[in-house]
Amino acid sequence: MDKLIIKGGKELFGSVEIGGAKNAAVAVLPAAIMASKSICVIDNIPEIEDIQCEERIIESLGCKITRVKNSVTIDSTMLKSVKADTDDVRKMRASYYLIGALLGRFKKASVELPGGCPIGVRPIDQHIKGFEALGARVNIEHGTIIVEADRLIGTNIYFDVVSVGATINVMLAATLAEGTTVLENAAKEPHVVDVANFLNTMGANIKGAGTDVIRIVGVKELIGCNYSVIPDQIEAGTYMVAAAACGGSVTINNVIPKHLESISAKLVEMGAEVIELDDSVTVKSKKNLKGVNIKTLPYPGFPTDVQQPMSTLLCVSQGRSIINESIFECRFKHIDELKKMGAHIKVEGRIAIIDGVKKLTGAVVKASDLRAGAAMVIAGLIAEGSTEVTSIEHIDRGYPHIENKFKALGADIVRASQD
Repeated sequence: MDKLIIKGGKELFGSVEIGGAKNAAVAVLPAAIMASKSICVIDNIPEIEDIQCEERIIESLGCKITRVKNSVTIDSTMLKSVKADTDDVRKMRASYYLIGALLGRFKKASVELPGGCPIGVRPIDQHIKGFEALGARVNIEHGTIIVEADRLIGTNIYFDVVSVGATINVMLAATLAEGTTVLENAAKEPHVVDVANFLNTMGANIKGAGTDVIRIVGVKELIGCNYSVIPDQIEAGTYMVAAAACGGSVTINNVIPKHLESISAKLVEMGAEVIELDDSVTVKSKKNLKGVNIKTLPYPGFPTDVQQPMSTLLCVSQGRSIINESIFECRFKHIDELKKMGAHIKVEGRIAIIDGVKKLTGAVVKASDLRAGAAMVIAGLIAEGSTEVTSIEHIDRGYPHIENKFKALGADIVRASQD
């Protein structure tokens, strides 16, 4: 087990390169196994633990995977197993995308129910609703979801709640269904659009991704292709928040500025300067920022995955800030860790009330989940003295080489073994 040791108080200067979007890549890789007669070469795949985990899962089904730096080649021509039941499946939330991919290609799938970060209840009822609407039979036995269909028939499906996972999963299955499927109240996140674009590159017929109505005309087969995953909106947002919190000037490269508009708007409202170019944003800050109110919402609203890093910045911003976490009910587990460092925060259900303090002080803190880990790293960067962040295996699930990237910006941060 490793930990991060951070000596805070240093301003950040320079530039950082953002990797491929984790939330897109973990869906694109399962989608690639739907190409039955040729290979897929996918670029800009992030070097993170979740991707390595998913690659092992896909290999266990009989696919051949070759990785060269950030490029992954998937040969699924010999894929025959529809049963995913390894330890990796059980610990990774996004493994449920295998259900839609296998159901589309083979009309059956058997996947153990996945885990993931403990950030609240994330049921798969909308996934099941979609599969059943397409004509599949769904059973859950001994912790495994078993989905089978004689035929998949296109239909109209209205999601009761906006769900990224259900939108993508049902879209995967519907791509190889007979006739037309219309998904209403669909998620509009950039990674939903990216998965649709990838499937279209493979020969699918999907229109409307990025809106709340997606129309899918089923095709008979998908073929391999070359594709590059979009930049990671959440990794970019995290470095933007860190730059604002630490002060200085940081250019975040390889981004799509439009995907970051809700984050940029809040930083500007707080008093930071955000400069947008075609594929980069620069954040300049002299600290002394003012508090703001935030409500997390589905895209294009403020992303729940940036709420935790943002809460650290609000801890040292002037005045009172209020965070309304409307997406996940257990996304304040990092608050107790921030309090150890001197933060003044009161939590009432899904509302966090933050009164800014002049400084945080270093402490030994824990990364309770992926984005909470990023929040604690930012806390360490701005705190007085030394901070140790433990349980950083959570951070490694979504932030490639985080200590090296911050070190290149001038931070005093090292990775060390934890006894």
